[in-house]
Amino acid sequence: MMTGVEVVHVPYRGTPAAHSGLMAGDVHAMFDATVSALPQIQSGALRAIGVTATARVRVLPDIPPIGDTVGGYAVTGWLGIGVPKGTPAEIVERLNRDINAVLADPAVRTRMEDLGSDARPGSVHEFGRLIAEETEKWAKVVKFAGLKVE
Repeated sequence: MMTGVEVVHVPYRGTPAAHSGLMAGDVHAMFDATVSALPQIQSGALRAIGVTATARVRVLPDIPPIGDTVGGYAVTGWLGIGVPKGTPAEIVERLNRDINAVLADPAVRTRMEDLGSDARPGSVHEFGRLIAEETEKWAKVVKFAGLKVE
């Protein structure tokens, strides 16, 4: 959408099959999570040409962000923990506090960084804002691509 480049989505039954297709030359490129591709990149079986994060990734310091070439481009995968609507605020706040404590643990942070991820502890409000921003961002992509629910 940001470059005008047309690509064809080729579905695979999982990351290992997609990596095999890429290494066999059946597809020319793929977007993958750092944690999934890192062993193949480190072994030389796959070549990383860009990261979708806004900055270089510690485990791939020589690989530039795509945003360096395509201004404003940033795609980051994230995980969060949700609870059912109506969960009492004190439970939500306690979960948030305890999860943030785990993410602040140096051993956890180091392990996540070794896998190409970074911990981003934050407040319940900040997480809600992230979800709203991501929903707005991807809604534009869905509309641009003319995607419909099947």
